[in-house]
Amino acid sequence: MTNATTKGSILAWGWAFSVLLLITYLLCVAFGLIAPDTFHMHEAWAPLLPGFDWLTWPGFFAGAIGSFLYGWYIAILGVPLVRYFRKRIG
Repeated sequence: MTNATTKGSILAWGWAFSVLLLITYLLCVAFGLIAPDTFHMHEAWAPLLPGFDWLTWPGFFAGAIGSFLYGWYIAILGVPLVRYFRKRIG
């Protein structure tokens, strides 16, 4: 596999994971705005997203950026790990 193919795969997975996590975050925020307090999920997001604070603009953007960056973190570490174990196992 060439270096260009490796970078392309990480780019594709990075964008896919990042957009997936960003959409999930936005859906959870929207759900939190319409659901009763007992069903809110913002307590689960707060420890995972530095700077996230429920119902503040800075907290909203910090959560969105953090969610997006977690997708890249997963791709940058995950794609090479999958390749490594794929070579070793099969």
